[in-house]
Amino acid sequence: MLKLPPLTQAERQRVRELQYRFARSFATIRDDRNAPRTVVIVPSLSLDQEVLARISGVHHYEERQLCTLLLLRFPRTRVIYLTSTPIAEPIIDYYLHLLPGIPAQHARRRLTLISCDDASPTPLTEKLLERPRVLQRIREAIPDPETAHMTCFTVTELEQALGLALDLPVYGCDPAIYHLGTKSGSRKLFREIGLDLPAGMEDLANPDDVCRALSGLKSKNPGLKRAVVKLNDGFSGEGNAVFDFRSIPDGDVTDAWIRARLPHLDFEASGMSWELYSEKLVAMGGIVEEFIEGDEKRSPSAQLRIDPTGAVEPISTHDQLLGGDNAQIFLGCRFPADEVYRLDIQDRGLAVANALAERGALGRFSVDFLSVPDGSGGWRHFAIEINLRKGGTTHPFLMLQSLTDGTYCSRTGRFLTPGGEPRYYMASDNLESELYRGLLPFDLIDVAAMNRLHWHGTNQEGTAFHLMGALSEFGKLGVVCIGPSHERAEAYYRETVEILNKEGQSWLRKPQQ
Repeated sequence: MLKLPPLTQAERQRVRELQYRFARSFATIRDDRNAPRTVVIVPSLSLDQEVLARISGVHHYEERQLCTLLLLRFPRTRVIYLTSTPIAEPIIDYYLHLLPGIPAQHARRRLTLISCDDASPTPLTEKLLERPRVLQRIREAIPDPETAHMTCFTVTELEQALGLALDLPVYGCDPAIYHLGTKSGSRKLFREIGLDLPAGMEDLANPDDVCRALSGLKSKNPGLKRAVVKLNDGFSGEGNAVFDFRSIPDGDVTDAWIRARLPHLDFEASGMSWELYSEKLVAMGGIVEEFIEGDEKRSPSAQLRIDPTGAVEPISTHDQLLGGDNAQIFLGCRFPADEVYRLDIQDRGLAVANALAERGALGRFSVDFLSVPDGSGGWRHFAIEINLRKGGTTHPFLMLQSLTDGTYCSRTGRFLTPGGEPRYYMASDNLESELYRGLLPFDLIDVAAMNRLHWHGTNQEGTAFHLMGALSEFGKLGVVCIGPSHERAEAYYRETVEILNKEGQSWLRKPQQ
């Protein structure tokens, strides 16, 4: 990614002024749905591009924040959505017709779509900074900068520079505290506030450090079967690799044996090599921690928000659905987390949020845990990492919130519609099949209409799609299946998969002309 020079003193002062202005106006924006405002959406994946490239259809992941178009349900809100390449109009129409109580035409007038027309594997924000005329178009689309702000997938020096270029505050963390969201930074904060975390070591700078950390873990716990090596800035499990001690020859574990086994780590990212992984380790650092074994394991996550006034708010809890050979890759989630422990997870998340608020954190973020039975009928929760950005659980919850106009009850950990009815969902970004390749967004919408596979606004349940741009080329899309119970939400998910598979197989059976 583009390396930017440090901010000047004048630029830092301007950032503070913009954020202070945002804090002063936030209460009005939050409490008055008719207040004029402009939200500039920057869904840039400003993360390591070589690791990102291992994810199927990743250049379409800018679409995951299209759920923010549902902000247009507020009649005086304008949205400016920025992308690398244009989004197909049927996808935009799909989201606008999901809006409750607002005519699609009314919403479309308040939506501005701006594309860089650049499909290169470069972060969107970098592309924007390189195009002064595009920046000018963005400025011209903002009627009142005093009531405008930027919201991003993640906030790095690039997004901070874009905020300065547009003279807008950013609803996200200052890059100066970015380290708190790394694997090493997370472990240090967890330890500081007294949360349980896996045995391990952080701030590892190279393969020699990893070798020493693995040796140290095994020495302290001779029965240790596996350990996990994680890149500091890894995401969705793609920066993880598992080291297996179970193939140790007779005798004690030696550093030489560990060093010889490092190139044979079990990498979670598809096609990852030791050569590339070791380069990333030197570039971004990493951690080693014990692999938590168990016949029954859960991966709950707490989502929280620190608003511009400094107020801390729990947003949701999820049980993450993980895949890959070692269950390290994020595939989807169930909301809310299991009733047995969801409030425990929320409380631990709040402890982290309060510590982050003291350090000036801002915006949405999540705290991930690994949970195993404690042998006495309860659960033991190991804190795993902090994601100081939006993630795979962000857009499903925003869709639920926007579609139903309901609220999260932090006292029970449930989500309630305005009528007081609970809502649950099962969501995935990784509904993928060769059967779906070649289907256009219009085809998906047609299949959904023919099979009544859509969001039912009258009873506030059903299926909503996202990531539709990845469908034709990669056979991949995302779904959020919402129902009045976990069982009903999962039934919607199964029905969605069955119908899509049936339609895909039917298309394959048609004779080619």
